Amino acid sequence: MRRAQDGDQAAYRVVLRAVVPAVRAYARRRVFDEILVEDVIQDTLLTIHRLRHTYDPARPLLPWIAAITSARAVDALRRHGRSRRREVADEVALAAAVDMAALETLETAGADQTLGRLLGVLPERQRRVVEMVKLREMTLDAAADESRLSVGAVKSLLHRAYARLREHGMHSNG
Repeated sequence: MRRAQDGDQAAYRVVLRAVVPAVRAYARRRVFDEILVEDVIQDTLLTIHRLRHTYDPARPLLPWIAAITSARAVDALRRHGRSRRREVADEVALAAAVDMAALETLETAGADQTLGRLLGVLPERQRRVVEMVKLREMTLDAAADESRLSVGAVKSLLHRAYARLREHGMHSNG
């Protein structure tokens, strides 16, 4: 992650690929709807992208990732009106889910997809809405106002964007 913060795109791609299984495992312990789990994963990866400069390399990476995943899971549950969730703070399980081979092969990461490139696969309106709501952390109402759309249209665009990101490999293959 230190190398990623210094601008090493290959290192950044490897970090993202390596932590997706851990993020998925942690999200599944908090959220029981698989579609919502995928949304939490997308939100977490977008937040990591936006906040990667705030990570302190002197501290362990997984607790930072777990905190972001937890916050995104709570946000998703609140958005979907699901108050029943299971709290599990299992750092060992989270660490076990990390793809260590991926972390050790930073030099061979050239073919991995970056978040920026994935956002590039989205149609313009979907990309703008994702950027507003997830990267700029605008409320749905604010994003609707800025884009001159209804809140329902913003939600629909977000849902379609997540589905498209999933189709383009934003989730792990295992």
